[in-house]
Amino acid sequence: MESRCSTSRQIKDQLRTIVGSHARLSLPAAEISDATDLYRAGMSSQASVVLMMAVEAQFGVEFPDEMLSRDVFSNIDSIASAIETVMQDAE
Repeated sequence: MESRCSTSRQIKDQLRTIVGSHARLSLPAAEISDATDLYRAGMSSQASVVLMMAVEAQFGVEFPDEMLSRDVFSNIDSIASAIETVMQDAE
């Protein structure tokens, strides 16, 4: 369980950096919590596509079509959960 928590935290920390670089938010990355609504913080639909591509490249995953939704990319928690699901499905 400890490694799962550690891995989850590492994924979220990496996501925060990616979000700060690619989501074009009005907030600095340090002010984005795991539950911050990225769309309310200023992320456009176009920026969400850029974010999705950056996340796929960083983690070496490809999100299936059913995961390409506003809900999945709405905050760091939901993106991390999607990454973990895709990684588990790939095992």
